[in-house]
Amino acid sequence: MRIATFNLESLDLAPDGAAVFAHRATVLGPQLDRLRADILCLQEVNGQHVADSAGRELTALTRLLEGTAYRNFHLVASAGVDGKGVADVHNLIILSRWPARESEALRHRLVPPLPYRSLTAAPAEARDLALEWDRPLLYAVFELPSGAPLHVVNLHLRSPLASPIPGQKLSAQSWGSLAGWAEGYFAATLKRSGQALEARLLVEQIFDAEPQALVAVCGDLNAGEEETPSRILQATVEDSGNAALSGRALQALEGRLPEARRFTVLHGGRRRMLDHILCSAALAVRCRGVAADNDGLPDELSMAEDDPRSNHAPLVADFDL
Repeated sequence: MRIATFNLESLDLAPDGAAVFAHRATVLGPQLDRLRADILCLQEVNGQHVADSAGRELTALTRLLEGTAYRNFHLVASAGVDGKGVADVHNLIILSRWPARESEALRHRLVPPLPYRSLTAAPAEARDLALEWDRPLLYAVFELPSGAPLHVVNLHLRSPLASPIPGQKLSAQSWGSLAGWAEGYFAATLKRSGQALEARLLVEQIFDAEPQALVAVCGDLNAGEEETPSRILQATVEDSGNAALSGRALQALEGRLPEARRFTVLHGGRRRMLDHILCSAALAVRCRGVAADNDGLPDELSMAEDDPRSNHAPLVADFDL
């Protein structure tokens, strides 16, 4: 069985016409097929308006999948922050060969919004903030042919870009003070780590009910293996100091890649491993191989606007189940 994760980089219908989207599909479709995944976690899938309806549908994704081996796969999607159908941008998707036995989009169910007193917000009356996640995490349980349940969590944690602080931004891209920017960056760090904490608490609940659970936490963490969000999720014995809790740790499978292949993003020539498949011990012991499809990965700082590729490489793991 193969589990894969892939950030599609804002998959959407192109405003410039069908030909532009078709060009992306001719690149992304074969890349998806090369993964040969049985379960595929996708990030950054945008929702499209439907005529005569206030809701949105996953039209772009449906069209992309039409020409792939995933066209008849079962689909689980996250909802927007209002809980009413898919969001306009950055939906999470899990495609599976098997139907989900249960699924949930979690946002602040286990970790409430963080009350925060800003130091730089203006006016002073605007300083009492609540730090909320930009998007939910997506959780699904699948029954494998053996009858065993497989727990899959699809994550897209907040990027390290500074979070807006009231009265501190001159425009969408420009800050009025470095103090405001620094606090915004700090707030973004709290949000990203808070999302990771909610996912870790979900994993704890899974282990409470099923100590030998097969768990895969997949997605774009916007963080490397040694950064705080990843460490919260992995919860290694080195960090906890308690070997009795080792069965609840998650293993980062990218560690099995040769160092030269251990990257999913190129940023100004730097190789970054931001996309991960983290597995419970019971699942990791069954892993037979890991691959990152990073040949030809563009450098995100020098990509042309019309480049059809994603700026992330997909990651796939093969399991003997």
